[in-house]
Amino acid sequence: MGRRRVFQTGSSLTHVLPFSYNFREDGSLTGLRDQGVLEAAIAQNAAPLLVITNFRNRKFDSDLAATLLRNKELQDKMITNMLAVIKEKGYRGVNFDFEYVYPADRENYNEFLRRVVERFRPEGYLVSTALAPKVRANQQGLLYEAHDYKTQGEIVDFVILMTYEWGWAGGKPLAISPVNSMRRVIDFAVTQIPRDKIVIGVSLYGRDWKIPWQSGTYARTISPQEAVRLAKRYKVGIQYNETYEAPFFFYTDQTGQKREVWFEDARSVQAKYDLVKEYRLRGVSYWDLTYPFPQNWAVLRSNFQTNKL
Repeated sequence: MGRRRVFQTGSSLTHVLPFSYNFREDGSLTGLRDQGVLEAAIAQNAAPLLVITNFRNRKFDSDLAATLLRNKELQDKMITNMLAVIKEKGYRGVNFDFEYVYPADRENYNEFLRRVVERFRPEGYLVSTALAPKVRANQQGLLYEAHDYKTQGEIVDFVILMTYEWGWAGGKPLAISPVNSMRRVIDFAVTQIPRDKIVIGVSLYGRDWKIPWQSGTYARTISPQEAVRLAKRYKVGIQYNETYEAPFFFYTDQTGQKREVWFEDARSVQAKYDLVKEYRLRGVSYWDLTYPFPQNWAVLRSNFQTNKL
């Protein structure tokens, strides 16, 4: 599926980031079946970036990140292994998606990025990071504290702000990428990071929740097309929240269960592209390409010309 999606959308993409390679405690990397995606990316002249995460046992692992960030010898081994994969497979750089890093490792993370840049930049490879959506420098929480906007903005070539998942599958029904929340993150980010290094995250999917929502339940992730089909099937009107800049609707399924759907449409992605133009940012990053959303690509082309490396 990944290969097909990249063939379908790659003409509109500058980079493709297959998700993901993970690192082990010895500095080696886990494998990824990425050959088809890489072939599609190269055919579409979309530069692939190697995504590295601190993922272990199906979750982001704070201890795994600490093991790496507190050991320079281990970092050197991992950087060497990353370069080997990049050269073997034709990647054009790296993106680090380190999440739930201990606050004590904030400067260790910055220093690790400096070491990566020192090895990568002379060879012409890009270095980028994914950052949690912060609204202030001293924002509390394990997701946020080790992500140093100002310093990472100085070190790396660009950052991706993870401005999505407010409406996450395990949470209450809500727009996934509400524009008012995105704006608060951008307002802070532009005070810390050069605008031409800021990429904002955009979701390309929707979610379908049971209501009344109960803790411990999970929404179904759906494509925008499926959302529209649901509204048509159950003969309900699609509404639009002007604050979140997102469409939504309610329906009752065939079992009598009431449900609430939030998704993206041409209006909501246009609102996000307007943010890019208003704040003069580098661009957008899509999470993820799994769910078809043809309208997005038409709206994108009407707003921007895609840069190709």
